[in-house]
Amino acid sequence: MESQVVMAAPMKIGEVARHSGLTVKTIRFYCDEELIHPISRSEGGYRLFGDEVFAELALIRTLKAMDIPLQDVLQILESRRSGVCTCTTLQDTIRTKAGEIVHKIAALRDLQSELEDLLSRWQDCGGRKGSAA
Repeated sequence: MESQVVMAAPMKIGEVARHSGLTVKTIRFYCDEELIHPISRSEGGYRLFGDEVFAELALIRTLKAMDIPLQDVLQILESRRSGVCTCTTLQDTIRTKAGEIVHKIAALRDLQSELEDLLSRWQDCGGRKGSAA
């Protein structure tokens, strides 16, 4: 018995938006920036996407969350599509971003400590509570 691969029907941009949690405007922007590519166009000219777009959108979302510039995101996506392994480069980028986050967390903890110290030494200024101006 032959095994058949059932491919999902191509999706219009609105359906991709609904399933990805992104806006149509964002998906159009990603298309315009060549981060994602429709697999074809409908007779009416609508962009049509395959299921693989969701993996690319998830990767874009992750890379953007790390504040990676769109030009670098594009290079990563192009390398991924071409099959050229960029694991080392991507791992180095992720390590660098993780290190930056550690430093940001430490700075925020220091700020939190300073604010808590300030509050603990706060003296009532004698004003009325809840008065505005």
